[in-house]
Amino acid sequence: MKVQPVWMRALLIGILFPLTGSTFSLAQAESANDWTATVGSHYIVHLDQMYGFQNNIALKLDVWEPKDNQKPLPTVIYIHGGGWFFGDRVGAFPQLLPYFARRWNVVNVEYRMSGQSLAPAAVEDSVCALRWVYRNAKQFHIDLDRIIVTGHSAGGHLSLMVGLFDPSSGLDNECPADPEWGDVPLKVAAVVNWYGISDVHDLLAGKDRKNYAISWLGNQENIAAIAKKVSPLTYVRPGLPAIITIHGDSDDVVPYPQAVRLHESLAQAGVKNQLITIPGGKHGFFTDKDTLAAYDKVWKFLEANVPGLNVGITPVGK
Repeated sequence: MKVQPVWMRALLIGILFPLTGSTFSLAQAESANDWTATVGSHYIVHLDQMYGFQNNIALKLDVWEPKDNQKPLPTVIYIHGGGWFFGDRVGAFPQLLPYFARRWNVVNVEYRMSGQSLAPAAVEDSVCALRWVYRNAKQFHIDLDRIIVTGHSAGGHLSLMVGLFDPSSGLDNECPADPEWGDVPLKVAAVVNWYGISDVHDLLAGKDRKNYAISWLGNQENIAAIAKKVSPLTYVRPGLPAIITIHGDSDDVVPYPQAVRLHESLAQAGVKNQLITIPGGKHGFFTDKDTLAAYDKVWKFLEANVPGLNVGITPVGK
């Protein structure tokens, strides 16, 4: 008999029963098993939706939505990580599970890697994915007032860029033209940033120099200007969506001080935000306890800052 890894069992149980400080009961574990056995019959997936075409590359995303639903639902847009040079939406599937448990719509986005197109291509693609969501909101029952964008590492960076999107940046210039939605301001309700980069330029030289950032910028002219253009800190201003950041203070891939700077900058601008620090946390290698505690804080933050958002668990079979 195949046994689920410990981390998977802990994640699934934690999804259904957010951490409360008490020991999980056998009844809770059985309910988690019930959920994993039945969730497949309560969701339908629309695979390989093409939201753009750049450099002879079809840009695709998947949409998961609760079966037989006819009303606008909260929707999470997930953008995978991988240093802008590896990863895909298929490998990101386990990160979607917390949102399935809440019966939200889930949009799983893929974008151009640095080996295909240099910066700012990944940012442009992510913004265009949001434009596609707007354009297809009615078809997939997406509530445009309850869109959450999230991702890990480079996906956290891209989520921030989408959430902080400034039309004056021109980062949506490559999006397919659409007469109805082309001029509608893009916005999301909140961003859940899992240890994403907030200052790309900081990673190009000095003690925080990272090869993945150098590869993404490549040998383009005006690298400093491009790095600034693709850095979330560039776009901090009043009126942004609520932003919560989870970051380990021992991260050796994305420096933890970047999360601190982002938090302080957002606070100065009057933006509702929260920084969850994982003591001793590496780059995503958190303990099960830390991960569950972080999700518990994420749900509380979203519920407090997104009007009408239900972050509770939907009972099995409902």
